[in-house]
Amino acid sequence: MTPRPRRLTALALVVWLGPVLEASSAEPVAMLRPSPAAAARARKTGRTTVRHEARVKPVNDDRAASVVTRRDLEERLPRSAPDALRFEPGVYVQQTAHGQGSPYVRGLTGQQTIMMFDGIRLNNSTFRQGPNQYFFTVDSRTVQKLEVLRGSASTRYGSDAMGGALLATPIDPSMQLGRRNWQAHPRGMFRSGTADGELGGRAQLDLGYKDKLGFFGGIGYRDVSLLRTGGPIYSPATGRPVKVPLFAADGVTQRGTGFKELTADARLVWQANDRLRLTVAYYDYRQFDAPRTDRCPPATAPQSECLTYDEQYRTLVYSALDLQGGPAFAETLRFTVNYQNQHERRRFDRGAESTYRIIGRDDVYTAGTGLALRTREWGPQKKLRFALSYGLDAYFDTIASKAWNVYTDVNITSALSRGQYLDNGRYLTSGVWANGHLKIHERLELRAGGRAAFVYANAPGDTASKSAAIDRRFGAAVGSGGAALKLSKSVRWLVNVDQGFRAPNMDDLTSRQQTGAGYQGENASLRPERSLSLETGIKVELPRIEFALFGFQTTIRDLIARAPFDASECPPGAGDTGCAGSRNVFRLANLEGRAVLRGLDGALRLLLPHGFATRFTLAYAWGDGPNPLPGVTPARLPLSRVPPLNGTVELSWRHAAGFYTAAALRWARLQSRLALSDLDDQRIPTGGTPGFAVVDLRAGYRWQPHLMVAAVLENLANAAYRYHGSSVNGPGRSFNLLVEFGF
Repeated sequence: MTPRPRRLTALALVVWLGPVLEASSAEPVAMLRPSPAAAARARKTGRTTVRHEARVKPVNDDRAASVVTRRDLEERLPRSAPDALRFEPGVYVQQTAHGQGSPYVRGLTGQQTIMMFDGIRLNNSTFRQGPNQYFFTVDSRTVQKLEVLRGSASTRYGSDAMGGALLATPIDPSMQLGRRNWQAHPRGMFRSGTADGELGGRAQLDLGYKDKLGFFGGIGYRDVSLLRTGGPIYSPATGRPVKVPLFAADGVTQRGTGFKELTADARLVWQANDRLRLTVAYYDYRQFDAPRTDRCPPATAPQSECLTYDEQYRTLVYSALDLQGGPAFAETLRFTVNYQNQHERRRFDRGAESTYRIIGRDDVYTAGTGLALRTREWGPQKKLRFALSYGLDAYFDTIASKAWNVYTDVNITSALSRGQYLDNGRYLTSGVWANGHLKIHERLELRAGGRAAFVYANAPGDTASKSAAIDRRFGAAVGSGGAALKLSKSVRWLVNVDQGFRAPNMDDLTSRQQTGAGYQGENASLRPERSLSLETGIKVELPRIEFALFGFQTTIRDLIARAPFDASECPPGAGDTGCAGSRNVFRLANLEGRAVLRGLDGALRLLLPHGFATRFTLAYAWGDGPNPLPGVTPARLPLSRVPPLNGTVELSWRHAAGFYTAAALRWARLQSRLALSDLDDQRIPTGGTPGFAVVDLRAGYRWQPHLMVAAVLENLANAAYRYHGSSVNGPGRSFNLLVEFGF
């Protein structure tokens, strides 16, 4: 349970050569102002002293992990939650559409990377193989911090966490005790961007009563138009422009972009006493009229064809009970109960010459619960200390999936026998877990844990479309271990070993859909994926230096991937899949043998005198696996959409009065290692995705809590670039502005 905000200290040591300051939890990422003594010295000498942002340590500090703070979100002005991760080591964000984004963590994404919001699992049984849009539905304006855990986390988070975890922590009510019983802090926000004509804003209220009851909530909206880029991307092999996306007559405006968005959230917290805290929360995201860029229009189809997500909704309602100071076997406890609904409605217009359109609608209703406990530390002080974290979780999905044709000339609707998924499907993912931590003489920490998982999938068959019924049960036991050795007061050497497990979900077992590579069919006989992840690295934490560098290797058995099959075996039509008319036809299959991902990632942050700071990140991943066509040369091929060598550089300066400025560089090398399915993917140029270098300039002013102005001049050189595997080119030169005002 989180203690009272007025009694909280900063999450970590202040990164500055000076005393440790206490920081209010209401503004844990605000710039720390000088002490009264330092301010007095500044007035006498005419100098100002700047204290950098307090170091926010990851919850998983014994792993390769990094944190995006609230201040990062406010100053970098990302367009979405995925976009906010572009400056994190080991993370590479793919975009199939302007209103979508899928972070790759160490070369894995989608079903193989878990997403959590305030400890609640967001992944459900329809998450697709490869990139998906669902992390985009987390409103970054409601997030206090984003933590990226790189590497397998199946022991703690269960199925889907083989590649890592994206952990979002929402903003809590401040509940500050003031002169009055009631404390109200309204705030308004306005945001605009020139590359896509973005206009939007948010109104929110932070309300507290007697340091006991707090409310935080708001409503947001934005309207985003067509996205302008620096120009087309050219194939490194042929020199010809890439067919996706298609451009308007000006050669820079990308067709198939733009969307509208409405968000709402409400969070009520009751702090009963120092030990007990109850939270009830509601988060709603609604996106409208978002075209899928590579199919609006497709490069090799009539220009009037378009696949549009009319509705992309996610609703989350939950309650959480936090308790601390309990008995020795449960000193801290967190219990959650939640309900989620993921809703999609797609419209596929077949073109001006066609007399019908295809509509698909999918709803996933999820009921979930989780219990996490931690024991008191036992053992002789400073010599041998042991603690155990343990718990259980269960999430149950019910799927409603429909599809129908609308004959526009006669206004008649004809229902299809099945939707993208089998209707009335059910899916349970559950498990019990435990992690133990042993500290020896404050120099060595050992970690060991395990999870017992159970997954159940069930769906009725459909005779008309030759869809097999599903009734599968999967069980697994996975373990993890690690060690952290203090080489000195500020230097730690970390070693971690983790087993991963992912059961086939309802997308693998029942879905039929069009992907960038072509038609993808289901496989009701898939086996679970199993992985073994090894990592070792160094972490250095000095007052003015933070450094982390990790090497890793992940081996995956029975990796589920796309394997070509004969188009003559296409099943009867279902929705907008279009198997028979596709150039390439794939079916999901377990690769026979082992797939391997290996690489390195890390970051260096330097806090320099006079308010200057700089940060560097670097990441490289290499992957290959068995050829999906057994017996065909070569026997092994690159894995799909693994990111190239990439990194970032940031240089910033800030003044104690609230002014700041920064310059940032994002870069990536050519990615020419392509999987079999990548070779026919219209989103990937022949020969691979070219490298790029993009420079952004930032500046702003903070007058807490009354005003903040943040501006970003994005893509200063107006470079034409694309993140590997994306349908959308990055924005061209753009001026982005955020203004916040309140009291």
